[in-house]
Amino acid sequence: MSADRIGSTSESQAGNREQAENWKIAAWTVLGLTAILFFVRLGSRALWSSEYRWAEIAREMIRTGNYFWPTMDGRLYYDKPLGSYWLVVASTWITGGMNEAAARLPCAIAGLLAVALLILLVRRLYDLRTAVLAGFILATSFSFVFFSRTASADVETITGELAALLLFFRNERKPDGWGVVGLWLVMAVTSQMKGLLGFVLPIMVIGSYATLCDGWTEFGRGFLEGSPGSRVRWVAERNRWLFNWHTPVAIALALAVYLTPFKISQEMMRSDAGLYMVFRENVIRFFRPFDHRGPIYIYFYVVFALMAPWSLMLPAALAHTHHRRHVGLPEHARADRFLLVFFWSTFIFFTLSGSRRSYYILPILPAGAILVARLLAVQSIRELSAWARRLFVAGYAIFALVILFGFVVMFPPSWIFHGALAKLPDAPGRVLFGIFWIISVASVICALLRLRPARMAFSLALGTYLAMIYIFLVLIPASDAWRPEKPFGHAIVKRLGRDTPGLALYKTQEALFYINPPKPVPEYVREKDLLQAVRKGKVKWIIVRRKDLASVGLPIRVVMQEDSYPWENRRDLGNKVVLAEIL
Repeated sequence: MSADRIGSTSESQAGNREQAENWKIAAWTVLGLTAILFFVRLGSRALWSSEYRWAEIAREMIRTGNYFWPTMDGRLYYDKPLGSYWLVVASTWITGGMNEAAARLPCAIAGLLAVALLILLVRRLYDLRTAVLAGFILATSFSFVFFSRTASADVETITGELAALLLFFRNERKPDGWGVVGLWLVMAVTSQMKGLLGFVLPIMVIGSYATLCDGWTEFGRGFLEGSPGSRVRWVAERNRWLFNWHTPVAIALALAVYLTPFKISQEMMRSDAGLYMVFRENVIRFFRPFDHRGPIYIYFYVVFALMAPWSLMLPAALAHTHHRRHVGLPEHARADRFLLVFFWSTFIFFTLSGSRRSYYILPILPAGAILVARLLAVQSIRELSAWARRLFVAGYAIFALVILFGFVVMFPPSWIFHGALAKLPDAPGRVLFGIFWIISVASVICALLRLRPARMAFSLALGTYLAMIYIFLVLIPASDAWRPEKPFGHAIVKRLGRDTPGLALYKTQEALFYINPPKPVPEYVREKDLLQAVRKGKVKWIIVRRKDLASVGLPIRVVMQEDSYPWENRRDLGNKVVLAEIL
């Protein structure tokens, strides 16, 4: 080998090492930017909607010292397992007490961990460049940011699923080893967050991929041909991660981890409510839903809202990955099959469920992020199929238009809306928004001057991150000034004190967390029960929604009410909570 060739090879290797180091720095940068987005001002807004559940249950666990019996206002609420509540309780050691930050901190940590796990997973499947892109896309997808800053159990489920998938691929070459024990233990812990999805989703994705990893042709030969025995042996061989002698040990340990909290709860309280609710919420709800009956097509459009704005690239990403599979490109063929199995199996599973709600399909976001990252990682648009190229350009064009017309946020609402909406307050931080808008527009113009995937990806990333910073660190915290729940609760405490024997709730639990009573407050949902309690002298004050005042059936005097605002409609006003005195 000549000296020139040796020198050229050395330079190439040095360049590759430098590039790898640069992408490692980029990966840590993504995690740093994600931490800013998920943790800054985390406790700056009051709790809302379902967040009260996690905060109040954790508060009552701390107050009673019973961590195996979840209650809201003293009444059993076992709709979710105990794990997510325990994480909130543990967060109080960091925040110094039970508050908004403590309620949300587990999800913020889980969200950051999910981004890190996705980077590790995609790096193993593809390369670090694609991994960094996928991590950033997940971290800045609207609903993922939203739920990473919201008290719930959804992000913890996604994190657990990604951990299980990463463990599987780390042991893919030796699927029948002891690594399967770690896999089942991760699934058990994940299932303690929201329910059996912690087991179902990883098993579904891994099992489908292991069966189809060599393509449909091989699947047809192995599963659809031959004797029944040979077909069973073929499936078992493909799924050695499940069908091996380590699995019974792993399942036994996983069941012990999962069932122990329920068993302790059962022994302490002489009730099997926990396991019954698991069956009700996970099995009965799937086959015979009793609520949240969304239409079967709901996820076809919901996924675009959940993954916004990156979902603008999702049609092109799906077309690109399916085309690569169709033309049989050997590079990353198995990884592409896994990616498509991950996305479509998740989509089909939640679509087939009888109970459908917009955010139920959040676990599809990591798969969507990898798909879009694969699209944006191409060197040239010419690498894409005709359809993928058209969808790519169309998606970016829509993004560019949204950015260009984003300046309307700086206009007073009266310039845009009519009627009550014209009375909305001006957008906060308009100077900051203007700076962000100018930067985003400049990046769009730069990308449009030369339509290269790298420039378009940078423009998408920059505009999206700045938008998420504005929405979650400026707009939403500022809007808390017009949310009356927290000040209303504090006003009740100031007037009546925290321990008011004559206080009751009627058809609402609003303001309960911010009243922070030392013991449960009586709740009534039927008029006759309230009347009976009043006659016995047990109730003097009631907290009730304005729309339910007429059903009280007693002479009352409203002494305090949540603030109302000019832009609210009749429904909003009807849902306002008041404090009424029984006369």
